[in-house]
Amino acid sequence: MPLGAFKAALMGTAGATVAGDVVLLTSTTISSDATVSFTSGLTSTYKEYIFKFYYVHPATDNVALQFNGSIDGGSNYNVTKTTSFFDTNHSEGNAGANLSYTAGSDLAQSTAFQTLASNVGNANEESVVGELHLFDPASTTYVKHWYSKCSFASADSDRYTQTQQVAGYFNDADDNIDAVQFKFASGNMDAGIIKMWGVK
Repeated sequence: MPLGAFKAALMGTAGATVAGDVVLLTSTTISSDATVSFTSGLTSTYKEYIFKFYYVHPATDNVALQFNGSIDGGSNYNVTKTTSFFDTNHSEGNAGANLSYTAGSDLAQSTAFQTLASNVGNANEESVVGELHLFDPASTTYVKHWYSKCSFASADSDRYTQTQQVAGYFNDADDNIDAVQFKFASGNMDAGIIKMWGVK
């Protein structure tokens, strides 16, 4: 499904004039899944891959949406990464608003899963939307940079709208990142859609 010249309007990426420069590679509809894994399609064909989250809803209240990469086709999700994490929030009752660096949610040379959205609620009006951009995962010269931005209604009693931005790199210059997995820190992914796009 090429977007071609409509890329700028649909993906927020300017300068698209050639048909087929952004292509929908796969779409996964979530239904009580413990994880969502993309184990094929991450190749040298595209220099950027975009994962879009559409109303991903947890079965468990107050959980973090997380991700990790693999260099062995999804047998293990444990690639070393270093990251930074920013949070903005504002409560429905105007009780509080904040912009902060959240050191407790970043990683320093860790193989752990990285949090993308920290405390997503499981009420019907609570879910997470957003995107993650992964650059040149098939490179065997450079580390693999990525960034994400997620928006969600938090599980706090005075519900907050939160936007969290995370960036970092997989610190592996020699191996391909050939699979990516998403999950909540505990409990299943109850519903939602995750799509993977390739950008030439």
